[in-house]
Amino acid sequence: MQKILIANRGEIALRIARACREMGIASVAVYSTADDDSAVVRFADEAIRIGPPQTVRSYLHIPNIIGAALKTGADAIHPGYGFLSEDPYFAEICAEHNITFIGPPPHVMERMSNKASARQLMREAGLPLLPGTIEPVPTADEAQDVSDDIGYPVIIKAAAGGGGRGMTVVWRREDLRRAYQTTRAQAQAVFKDSAVYIERYLRSARHTEIQIVCDNYGNGIHLGERDCSVQRRHQKLIEEAPSIHLTPETRAAMGSMAVKGALSVGYTGAGTMEFLLDEEGRFWFMEMNTRIQVEHPVTEMITGIDLIKEQIRVAQGVPLTVGQEDVRLTGHAIECRINAENPDRDFAPAAGRLTEFSPPGGPWTRVDTHCAAGWTVSPYYDSLIAKLIVWAPDRAEALDRMARALSEFRVAGPGMRTTIGFHQRVFGHPVFRSGDFYTDFIERHMTD
Repeated sequence: MQKILIANRGEIALRIARACREMGIASVAVYSTADDDSAVVRFADEAIRIGPPQTVRSYLHIPNIIGAALKTGADAIHPGYGFLSEDPYFAEICAEHNITFIGPPPHVMERMSNKASARQLMREAGLPLLPGTIEPVPTADEAQDVSDDIGYPVIIKAAAGGGGRGMTVVWRREDLRRAYQTTRAQAQAVFKDSAVYIERYLRSARHTEIQIVCDNYGNGIHLGERDCSVQRRHQKLIEEAPSIHLTPETRAAMGSMAVKGALSVGYTGAGTMEFLLDEEGRFWFMEMNTRIQVEHPVTEMITGIDLIKEQIRVAQGVPLTVGQEDVRLTGHAIECRINAENPDRDFAPAAGRLTEFSPPGGPWTRVDTHCAAGWTVSPYYDSLIAKLIVWAPDRAEALDRMARALSEFRVAGPGMRTTIGFHQRVFGHPVFRSGDFYTDFIERHMTD
């Protein structure tokens, strides 16, 4: 593998380009006209403009991306997260052009990216599932019958969903039919697939995910877990590793199950098995993300393992460089997603030019970003402008370090608002600091 094209933008594109440089691999950035002055365009060894700002004509336009790879002689493509990262068709097109897709095989991605089929496969592998349907529910009548059997509340989920979209919690029987129709319509509009399934909704649950890495030779390891319970409308805002709610026994069992499930379908590369943890400490498989995650840095901070490099090595055909017995979880790491959003207006996007962008420094403080003063936050793309990650020997010190780092972060511009102040309020909240919170933390404690 001599040259990798990065089929993405923003901080993750820059993160991949840096890993490539450290590994002695040339990198190619692709960019839209809205990203002409992007940091990765300047940092990568080569850069190719692939279209206008609209994603369907640039970052989602497969012919332009493949054309850029062929023109530059790239022999591999790293999709990052979002965009085409979980598109099996894109992976197949890469293979047809003798370009290595840095991710799992297309057929594995297709089966595991669909939440309904993933539930079926993981049930067969022996992973615990919440009560619910395995196959999509085709009619409102059947949805009503299933929900009555499960018991309320239930959650209706788009089988092809992702990114926190395509999910509706139904608390009362009389709301089921409307919620079913609305969720199907949303799934069709967003994912071009109206299929939905239903499962029991846990009122008090913690979102806990296991990072796994598998090679091409039947070897797999897990790198511990991340707690992602602080969410807004099923979108993660804060991630921690390790979870303070897992016993060593539960961690080992959950990690073992995650690896077993991944290997059972022939998974290769980095991926994440997502679970719900109930108040009794029982865990339930929810879904799999067949790509690198936004929050992968917290795992890197507590394990010392570079996940982007591991992805590339696996794609090169290199066996895993570490075994499960070599994985050590050290200290505590926390990540805050710094978004250009206005929390006081229901987190509405706040695009615009940055007149000031001054990230914090200090010991064990990491900032993954593509932004700088003078950069314009585009309304065409995700509002993430930086990921702020800290590490400390324990959670209490990590909380204090993050509070300090947030207080140093300076972002300004005409009409610019960010989630920095919101995060500061979270880190000052006694319930969050105590650790006794669930996925409904924001709705229950931060409604002001």
